[in-house]
Amino acid sequence: MKEEFEHMQPEPRREMVTWQEIDRLIDYLLPQFKREFTAMVMITRGGIIPGGLLAEAMDITHILTAAVDFPAQSKTEKSSLMVWPEFIQFPAEDKLRGRPTLIVDDVWGSGRTITAVKNRVSAAGGFAETCVLHFNPYRNLFGNARPDYYAAITDAYIVYPWEVNRGTDKVLLGEI
Repeated sequence: MKEEFEHMQPEPRREMVTWQEIDRLIDYLLPQFKREFTAMVMITRGGIIPGGLLAEAMDITHILTAAVDFPAQSKTEKSSLMVWPEFIQFPAEDKLRGRPTLIVDDVWGSGRTITAVKNRVSAAGGFAETCVLHFNPYRNLFGNARPDYYAAITDAYIVYPWEVNRGTDKVLLGEI
């Protein structure tokens, strides 16, 4: 009986964000930065658009990407959260060494992806700080750890304007 209830978790609240809201979130982030960054690592795919907007506003020209996957190696959701990340793409160490590096993604949900990237940038000798548009402390797997910079706190599943008409919004609109 207990197993039945474990699978009956409520659907997360969904929230669509407009381009105007994205502009406001970026404007809210910009004065928060405590240092000048000489490199940026954008986490694909979610970090590409916010990273591009921030890079332009902050005049960062050394822009890199990281792609991370967490393979499903287990049948249970809890143990699948504990698998090691697979880096599909990651910058060479010499591109990061000695650089203050801003790591950008759209959202910090569990925190696994951005934490894995931050740790790898730090291991390469970069001075890593993290930045997201939305921070969800209710899904965070890292205790009190949080992004160094974030524009909003949420408990919702965020649908960004660049995701609309590409599949994600169809779930929101009940078309699937």
